[in-house]
Amino acid sequence: MNSGTIAPAPVRPYQAYVYAYPHKTAYRPLTGRPALRDLWADEPKDALSLYLHIPFCEVRCGFCNLFTRIGAPEGLTTAYLDALERQAGAVADALGEGARFAGAAFGGGTPTFLEAPELERLCDIAERRMGADLRAVPLSVEASPATATADRLAVLARRGTTRLSLGVQSFVNAEARSAVRPQARADVEAALGRIREAGIPVLNIDLIYGIEGQTERSWRHSLDAALAWHPEELYLYPLYVRPLTGLGRKGVPETDAEWDARRLRLYALGRDHLLARGYEQVSMRMFRRADAPATGGGDHVCQTDGMIGLGCGARSYTSGLHYSFDYAVDMRQIRGIIDDYVSRPAADFARAEHGRAMTGDETRRRHLLQSVLQAEGMPLEDYRTRFGGDPAEHFPAELARFAERGWLDPAAGPDRLRLSAEGLAHSDALGPELFSPAVHADMAAYDLK
Repeated sequence: MNSGTIAPAPVRPYQAYVYAYPHKTAYRPLTGRPALRDLWADEPKDALSLYLHIPFCEVRCGFCNLFTRIGAPEGLTTAYLDALERQAGAVADALGEGARFAGAAFGGGTPTFLEAPELERLCDIAERRMGADLRAVPLSVEASPATATADRLAVLARRGTTRLSLGVQSFVNAEARSAVRPQARADVEAALGRIREAGIPVLNIDLIYGIEGQTERSWRHSLDAALAWHPEELYLYPLYVRPLTGLGRKGVPETDAEWDARRLRLYALGRDHLLARGYEQVSMRMFRRADAPATGGGDHVCQTDGMIGLGCGARSYTSGLHYSFDYAVDMRQIRGIIDDYVSRPAADFARAEHGRAMTGDETRRRHLLQSVLQAEGMPLEDYRTRFGGDPAEHFPAELARFAERGWLDPAAGPDRLRLSAEGLAHSDALGPELFSPAVHADMAAYDLK
């Protein structure tokens, strides 16, 4: 190294879990609360995505910062479904004739927290109020081992569920306890058996690496335990310790550099283990069995324009505005938002109240981010057709940095922008570098509650 040259600071591979852009912490109250009818008037509505959010869980895992509450007092789930039905009616009226849905998902929280008759009603809201044909389009549902009961699964299978995602996180009991996910492996295995018996075409298993006390041997043990069920999909998530979570109150167990290095090793082990067993890498987190049926799932599904979100934690996306209700992580604040939601009259759901306008620059950033973080990369012609230019013209500094770090795949050819294996491994560092300065500033200024 030449005298006087300062070595660049090492890039931390794990900075922020990027699954949507802009994040809700960049949303703000919308002036005048625009009418949904006006927001959707000129939008394409022939291939919409539908998302129904259920903000209840039987427990809150130590790593979780999702919008969810523990349990539900008597009558609250009924009141919530009542409000969801009122919202669905208002949104359907705003969309007008001609709205068609190409896919649907139930998320949370834990949708299977609802009992079987309540799940029937949830499906009825999607079908009868919104007009989504759940048996004709891909339907993905999230579940936990404790709530994946035979009667609930029977409802989901009968109503057209094509994909069931089970949050396991670890098959090692001590690691589950360390992540504040109280479950026994025997109960997990029993739930997996019930899911397979229900005949839902695609099983996804979520696993987490980086748990305190986890070793390469125990990580491989969890991978093999999951593989024994021949899941069509596997998601491998790095553990994050975030504010206002159970683990966040305990603090990170090791120094950042040590923890980052350990997570990278475990990620590489998991990736290589699955690739050697016939799985294809779809993104940093997602792996799909080569012979698995396509069900419309994927990391970027919740990113697409034309998203209708119902429920107090759901987002909706038009081409010019992303909107939702207020956001919180603190349990007391979440309870307050849910209580407010269930008390609203139907007319209140006909307007958007929190959100962020999507300018040309933000739309380009979002398109680039959601495309390049997929293992297949981004066809450059798609970008050029939509934005009238090349990403290298719009993001020269960012792409130059990625290339210098070896994050771009030179073998992708002149017509595709694709990450290298190293780039995919650093997806959670690359993503935030594509956030705009304005989004970074608003996220930093958000009063997380």
